[in-house]
Amino acid sequence: MRTAAFERKTKETDIRLCVCLDGSGKTELATGVGFFDHMLDAMCRFAQFDLALTCAGDLEVDAHHTVEDVGICLGKAIREALGDRAGIHRVGSAYMPMDEALAFTAIDVSGRPYLAFSADFTAPMCGTMDTQLAEEFFRAVTVNAGLTVHINLLAGRNDHHKMEAIFKAFGLALRDAVRLDARIQGVLSTKGALD
Repeated sequence: MRTAAFERKTKETDIRLCVCLDGSGKTELATGVGFFDHMLDAMCRFAQFDLALTCAGDLEVDAHHTVEDVGICLGKAIREALGDRAGIHRVGSAYMPMDEALAFTAIDVSGRPYLAFSADFTAPMCGTMDTQLAEEFFRAVTVNAGLTVHINLLAGRNDHHKMEAIFKAFGLALRDAVRLDARIQGVLSTKGALD
């Protein structure tokens, strides 16, 4: 089982999490931002990752530090759980429809962090989460896990549906990218390394 635990405490957040890449999508989430918990749960269910997460953040300011710092910690934990990345499929992509919304995500576990994020939201907030924080979360995960990620929102009117489609598409693509394939010896790379 590929698992990792990570803790991070700053003046803005106190985070503890444990992730299992070979799970069944079970989550225990307490970030203090209900909509963010809902999105993380959706992502993990489609990724089939188990995630236990607590975060005490400075929500009296806003949710920015909580969402971004959870992304940092989750990215670092994913990177640790992947180890040397030997035998993984490496690349994954997925379309995710959510009613009228449609999102597409492509991921390469390349070791070279890059995020291309293309999504527009109508409302400033979904629950108590600023819609702008979706990009901040995925950037934090991308940089700290060492991923190349392209996220494109292709259709949608309802911001809740759009956001959920994005998180689920990311989960599906990541599930495919980190899956083990017995046919792959070492890392899947023409140069013999993922950096």
